[in-house]
This record gives sequence, structure tokens and C-alpha cells, in this order.
Amino acid sequence: MNVFVTGAAGFIGGSIATGLVRAGHRVTGLVRTAEQANELIALGIEPVIGTLDDSTLLAEQARAADAVINAASSDHRGAVEALVEALKGSNKALLHTSGSSIVGDASGGRASNDIYYENNLPQPTVDKAARVAIDNLILDAAKDGVNSAVICNTLIYGHSLGVKRDSVQLPRLLKQARKSAVVRHVGPGQNIWSNVHIEDVVELYKLALTRNVPGTFYFVESGEASFIEMTTAMARALDLGEPQDWPLADAEAEWGYEMANYGLGSNSRVRGKNARELLGWTPKRTSVVAWILEEMV
Repeated sequence: MNVFVTGAAGFIGGSIATGLVRAGHRVTGLVRTAEQANELIALGIEPVIGTLDDSTLLAEQARAADAVINAASSDHRGAVEALVEALKGSNKALLHTSGSSIVGDASGGRASNDIYYENNLPQPTVDKAARVAIDNLILDAAKDGVNSAVICNTLIYGHSLGVKRDSVQLPRLLKQARKSAVVRHVGPGQNIWSNVHIEDVVELYKLALTRNVPGTFYFVESGEASFIEMTTAMARALDLGEPQDWPLADAEAEWGYEMANYGLGSNSRVRGKNARELLGWTPKRTSVVAWILEEMV
């Protein structure tokens, strides 16, 4: 299969693209620079240099491919509109990458008992309304002959299969800990996130290319952990003292509003049945704490 992947130099997109090449697919990857293009060539990926703002390029690549995976941005509406328009009536797969911060509660590190399911999503916060609207645009494309899906990943751990080694959330905690010699979490760190290993994420995308039911929303998770559980494991792996609470204002100064409030300071507890029941997906890695202790550093 000839697959066009946006974000092919990123953590998620690069892992997917590399995994598809290893599985025997031909992969064309969108990148922004010649340097990134050379990195993709070394992995067996055919690079296309451009940006998500280039609607004409996106449409051309989408029409030339057998399937499209959008892994560059969950928030770029123009790119999604271009891809959807190009694929209308084709019945080609369009797998769009979202993230489970769409159900995040920005709790400041406090725990929550709320768990969300694929068929019962909450109203989005003001901060996440635009992302959810894009997700809905993808799902609605199934009515226009696009084999569309929203793949909503939870906290991803593990090292990339591609060129960008680190994911988004845990490496920020690790970087701060190495800089200060203190492992910190937002607030009391009692907030809980569902999580999944990058290798299992790649397997899900591979399955969805051929088994997706048009218009399906997938939560991607294989377990959950509180941040204090994860920072305690990180402190142990780094041979540092007990992790410390960090006021939200200090966390925002270090990581910015979005990351402090949603990526690291919220609860995002979800359960995903669709990948297991519709795709036959069976995750192999189920303990983020074990990975932190044994493989992260």
C-alpha cells in the first residue's frame, strides 16, 4: 500500500511511517526541511517537503496515495479540510491523529473519578472546542465516501521508531528533573492519565489502514497511572529523592499554559473498545511505570 503520512519527522508520525516501511508498505512523508528529508530517506521513507498550509500539495499527495495518515497536527483545520476534500468519494482511508486531552479537566494535579468512553464524550472545554470540531469534521467525512477515523491517543510512552526519539509529556518531566535534580509533578500529582506504548500505537494505525469502519472514533489506551506514580518511578530511575509537588504557576512558567494545565496537570481517563473489537488490536505493553523504571533513562 502507498501511504502518505504528514508529520513524518515527528514522534508519532515518524514512528508510524517507519513501522509501515518495515511492514512492506511504500511511505511518502511530509517534512518541512531538507535535513528532515535526508533523515527520512535513511529510513526508507520518500520525503515531500512542504507544510500543512500548502493545501494544493496535500491534495495532490492524498490523491496519489492509497491511504492518508495525518499525524502532523491535531489542530490544523485547513490541512484537514484539504485532505477531506481531496479524498471525497474515494473510499480511501484517512486516519486523523487526535489526543485525549480533549477530555482533560485542567484539575491542577488533583484526582478525578470521571472516565470517558468512545460513545459518550463530554462537551469540550473552551480550550479544546476547536480540536473537537476538527475531529467531528473527520468523522463526518465518512458520509462523503471517505474511510475516515479519529485515532485519539492517550499519554504515549516509549522511544520513537523514527528520527525524533522522545514523546511529548514524560520527557518534559525528565528534562526538568535533570536540570534541577528534583523530579516534580503539577500540584499534588494525583491526576490520572490513560497511556499507551508507541509500538502499540503503530500497530493500531497499521490495522486501521485495512480494517477501519468509516466514521469511527478510537481511544488508544492500554492502562492508566497517576502522575505521582510516574514521577516516583522517575525519581527512582534517576536515583533522586522523592518527587515534589509544584504549584501550577511554576509549572506554567516551565512548560507553558497548554502543557502545564492539560498535558501534565489534568485527568484524562478513557476506555477504548473500538480498536479491540473492530480492529482486533491487542496491546503488548501495559505498564508505563515499568517502562520508566527499566527503559526511559
